[in-house]
Amino acid sequence: MSRKSAIVAAGQTKHAAKRLDVSIPELVREAVDACLDSKGLSFQNIDAVVVGNMELFEGINQPELWMVAALGAVGKPVYKMNTGGTVGASAAICAEHLVQSGLHDVVLAIGYEKQSEGETQSAITTVGDPAWERSVMAGAIGNFAVMASTYVDRSGVTPEQAAKVAVKARTNACLNPYAHLQIADITVEDVLESRVLAEPLRLLDMCPQSDGAVAVVVASEERATQITPRPAWIASSATAHDQQFMGDSPARIADHRSLQAASHKAYAAAGIFNPRDDFDVVEVYEPATYAELAMLENLGFCPPGEGGTLIDEGVTLIDGPMPVNPSGGVLATNPVGATALIRVAEAALQVMGEAEGGHQVPGVNWALATGYGGNAWTDVMVMTGERP
Repeated sequence: MSRKSAIVAAGQTKHAAKRLDVSIPELVREAVDACLDSKGLSFQNIDAVVVGNMELFEGINQPELWMVAALGAVGKPVYKMNTGGTVGASAAICAEHLVQSGLHDVVLAIGYEKQSEGETQSAITTVGDPAWERSVMAGAIGNFAVMASTYVDRSGVTPEQAAKVAVKARTNACLNPYAHLQIADITVEDVLESRVLAEPLRLLDMCPQSDGAVAVVVASEERATQITPRPAWIASSATAHDQQFMGDSPARIADHRSLQAASHKAYAAAGIFNPRDDFDVVEVYEPATYAELAMLENLGFCPPGEGGTLIDEGVTLIDGPMPVNPSGGVLATNPVGATALIRVAEAALQVMGEAEGGHQVPGVNWALATGYGGNAWTDVMVMTGERP
């Protein structure tokens, strides 16, 4: 039987469109130092390091080798993850497995991206099939426009409902000192009047490109309680994959099969039977407003087609019964290699009661984090304050 594990520390950088004040190793070290310092840890306490990054976006290969000193990994085992947009969540799950297997007791997981020094859009464009997809589904915007259009057709969700998601995200981000886009006075009208990127997506419906890094420490049951009085215990995690050819399933967010499969498996393992009532906080990977509404449906928080009802009724607001992305989410901060790990870190901080800047939700005991990759790879992690 595998050992129990918990997230015991988390730290991140200040995220921005361009972090010109630091190099990539310095950016990563900023997050690592913040993480370790939060619990008085040092590199001597770390047994192994997991690194998550999209090398293709910066065009720099094998970062786990050339910046090993910045990672604090000199003389330690290093594991590399590269799984698209979900790479950060994959790094967290890898760290969890390394601890649960008994191979290591304390593992540092790191995710980062410095998109200002790369060409993310060009890299994503090459994912689409050149003959059938690239002309209409090139890059993140084209792909999500196709998905959003299909979701609108199936669900009847309105632009106003999607705009409310954008307002929620950017308003929540004002309470998060690390968030990239902090727009205090944004309105639904602002979103609806922003320029069209690709129908139905407008500029304020989409996430930014950010520079940033995040780190978490995963520890065994024996070490977790020595490091912090209230660990975020990992109740379960799951990974699921769908097709590689985008055109095989243009409705991927309307009928997000890998998200459904991963969440069902994680819920069952954690004893979650009514997710809308059981979770106190949800950190979901939502690169677009329409994606959040659809993903909440696929996570079982409401019946299909009723994602817009959740935002209309205020269910997902930071002071609602089930806050979604109190951190501001991907719509406010998106350093791709770190984004999914930010979701894990923010959910863990909520459970530990350590979310900074005013976005801590009172009394969080159960939290959910998800990660999503453009190749239809989904990760799900359930965390709790209840010791196993």
